Amino acid sequence: MSKFELVAVPLSRSAFEPFGDVIETAGDPPSLINQGWAERYHDLAQIDVTAAGGRPLVDLVRTRPRTLPMSIKMVERHALGSQAFVPLARARFIVVVAPAGATPKPSDLRAFTTNGQQGVNYRPGVWHHPLLALDQVSDFLVLHRGGPTEDCEELVFTADEITLRL
Repeated sequence: MSKFELVAVPLSRSAFEPFGDVIETAGDPPSLINQGWAERYHDLAQIDVTAAGGRPLVDLVRTRPRTLPMSIKMVERHALGSQAFVPLARARFIVVVAPAGATPKPSDLRAFTTNGQQGVNYRPGVWHHPLLALDQVSDFLVLHRGGPTEDCEELVFTADEITLRL
């Protein structure tokens, strides 16, 4: 068994582009709405949930923080819909992903650390680890697919094969 060390790098739109969208207010300027009392950052992610009779679901998820280094034991994917995770407080989290398609090897994984103000939207079929909060218990708004067809495939790695570090 070979060991693979996965080091998280800062999340950026360009680095994350193969896996989906970074949801953040940095970059494009907002438009004024509501007679100038509010700013809107428009169309930040391509939400895709209607395949096979799907419909949008909105969840709130609370997750406990992880201690690093840690072992990455599994990833999952949702072939029929995108999944967006938006932190509700300024709290960093780590995103572990692999390209959509064939079963990923440990060397296919990439890890990104958010700055606490960024969310992510995984494209359909992108392999990803469940939420990894870092510094505190964290709440997330989650936009994903619901529907008559089950849409979660998990891949379990060999125990302690992959170590995640900052």
